[in-house]
Amino acid sequence: MLIIGTSILFLIDIFSKYLITKLVIFGESITIINNFLNITYVKNTGAAWSILNNNTLIVTIISLFIIIALIIYMYNNKNSSSKFERLGYSLVLGGALGNLFDRLVYGYVIDFIDIYIFNYDYPIFNLADTFIVIGVIILFISMWRDKKDGI
Repeated sequence: MLIIGTSILFLIDIFSKYLITKLVIFGESITIINNFLNITYVKNTGAAWSILNNNTLIVTIISLFIIIALIIYMYNNKNSSSKFERLGYSLVLGGALGNLFDRLVYGYVIDFIDIYIFNYDYPIFNLADTFIVIGVIILFISMWRDKKDGI
């Protein structure tokens, strides 16, 4: 089930980026919700918040290492993880694979979700980034619950 979930999330991410490249001109910003949400097509050659900008090779190697480590960890703990944890792993892995795909195929990550929160222009991101953040939150909640329950 983990492989299916990860694959679906990966495909959703890749399809969303494909649509952006076909429907939005690079650098163009389309307002969806005034003063809150825009679709803005940008190319990110770094990691989150453009950390390590123009260092795609380093970011790709780090991403690959994290993906391999996560797969090994999930495989070694497949019988002890809950459905909630497996959901978190699927989200993180699906998102990480989506961004890795972009780096390997294009040399950059396609970002397009541009939000403003309390007049702060948050860095532009994509669905893969969203999957990763939600997955990490789920894994932290799962760890917290396990610790609270004494496991």
